[in-house]
Amino acid sequence: MTIVRMRRLVGCALVALALALPSALAQPSGELVIAGRDGVFGEALTLATQWFTEEHPNVSVELLRLPYAGLYENLVISLRERSGAFDVVMLDDTWAPEFMAAGWLRDLDEAAMAINPGFVQSALDAGRYPYAEGPVYALPHVGNVLLFAYRADLFETHGLARPESWTDVLEAARTISEQEEGVHGVVFRGIRGNPIVTGFLPLLWAHGGEIIAEDGAVVFDSPESVAALELFLALKAYAPIGVEVYDSSEVRDALQRGDVGMAIEIWPSWIPALDDPAVSEVVGQVEIMPAPGQTVGPSPMLGSWLLGVAADAPNPDVALAFLEFVTSDDVQRRLALEVGLPPTVEAAYTDADVVEMFRWYPAQLEALQNARARPRIAQWSQVESILGDFLQFALIGQMTPEQAVTEAHRRIEAALGR
Repeated sequence: MTIVRMRRLVGCALVALALALPSALAQPSGELVIAGRDGVFGEALTLATQWFTEEHPNVSVELLRLPYAGLYENLVISLRERSGAFDVVMLDDTWAPEFMAAGWLRDLDEAAMAINPGFVQSALDAGRYPYAEGPVYALPHVGNVLLFAYRADLFETHGLARPESWTDVLEAARTISEQEEGVHGVVFRGIRGNPIVTGFLPLLWAHGGEIIAEDGAVVFDSPESVAALELFLALKAYAPIGVEVYDSSEVRDALQRGDVGMAIEIWPSWIPALDDPAVSEVVGQVEIMPAPGQTVGPSPMLGSWLLGVAADAPNPDVALAFLEFVTSDDVQRRLALEVGLPPTVEAAYTDADVVEMFRWYPAQLEALQNARARPRIAQWSQVESILGDFLQFALIGQMTPEQAVTEAHRRIEAALGR
C-alpha cells in the first residue's frame, strides 16, 4: 500500500469519526470568566459552573461572586472600557436598558444561539432591547417576582375570601385588625427608597397608573396615581406601629411570628422560612398569590436577574455554550431543588418534585406570567430615589397624596431633563 493511499484512508477514517462523533469534536474549550452575584445567586452559579465543567472538561471557569453595588461598578467600568475582563455577565433587569443601549452585550439572536423556547415570556422580554420587541441580549436566569401573602387560617376564621382587589385587601386588613386580638391586618416595607417603591408599584399599576409612558414622557401626576397612593396610605392604619421604617427583616419577622394577616410584598427567597417550624409560628398557614388587581388585572413586579455575553468577551463561543446550558430546563430544575433558585422556565415550575418541595410554585408561576418590569430607562435609579422620598413623605403625613404625586412628578421630569 502506498504512503499516499494510506494517508487517504486515514483521512477518510478521521472524517468518518468526525461525522460519527460530532458532539465530541464540538465540545467547547478554553477559559470562561463569569461576573456574578454573591449569596444564593452565587451558590447557584457555583453549582452550575461545576456541572458545566463536568460535561465540558476542556473548559476552565473563573467565577466572581460580587455584592450588588460591586457587581454593577465592575461591570460598568469593564464593559465601558472594553477591557475584555469578562465573558458572561450577570445583571439586574433594571440595568438592562443601560447595558443594552450602550452596546455592551452581544446580540444573542445575531449569534444564532439556541434560546430555550420554554422561558416564561415576561422573563424573556426583560432581556430584549427595545423591551419585549427587540433582539435578545440577555437570558433570564433568576425568576424573581413580587408575591402577596395572606394567612389562610385567619381568612377562614373571619369568613374572608382570597383578596382579588386592593379594596379587598383594605377590607380584610380592617377586619383582622379589629377582630383578631394581637394581630395587625397588613405589613409592608415603608422605609424610603427602593423598599417603599417596590411595594407601591403593584398598587399603582393595578389602578392603571404609570410613571413613564412608552414615549418617555413622565405621566405620574394622574388621578390613578393619587387613588393608588390613597389606598396605600389607608393600609397604614392596619399595619404595625413604626411601619414607616420597616425593611425586609421586619416584614419577614412579623410574618413568621404570626403578628400580621397579610404582607403586600414577599419574595421567593423569604417564603421557605414560613414553613420551617424552627423559626415560624405559622407553618402551613400562609398562602402565596400574585399581587391583586384593581381597575386592571394583577401586575406583580418583575425582579429577575439576567445573564448575557459581554460584547468584548474573549471567549464568546464558550460563553454562549454556558448560557445555553444554565438556562436549560434540566439545569433550572436542578438549581431550584438544590438551592431554591426561582426558575425562569415553565417546565421547572410544573415539575412534580419541585412543586412538592415548593408548594407555592404554581402561584409563583402565575405571578411571573403576569409580571411587569419597572420602567425601561437608564435613569431608573434616580427616578426610584425621588419616588421613594415622596411616597414616604406621604406615609408619615408630611404631604397629602396629591402633593406627593405632583411634586414627585415635577422632580422626575427635572431629573430626566423633560
